[in-house]
Amino acid sequence: MELFKKIMKITAIVIAVAAAIAGIYFAVKKLLEKKNAKADLEENYVSCSCMEPAEPAAAPAQ
Repeated sequence: MELFKKIMKITAIVIAVAAAIAGIYFAVKKLLEKKNAKADLEENYVSCSCMEPAEPAAAPAQ
C-alpha cells in the first residue's frame, strides 16, 4: 500500500508540473497574439519601394 501511495504522489506531482507548464504556455501565447495583433495594424506599415518589382528596361532603338 505504501508503494501505491508513493506512485500516486509522484504521478500527482508530474501532472501538477505539466499543468503549470501548459498554463504558462497558453498565457504567454495569448499575450503574444495580442501584442502581434496590435503591431500588425495597417497604420504601422511603411511603404518600401525596394520590395516592388522593377520596371522592365526599354528595348534599345535600332
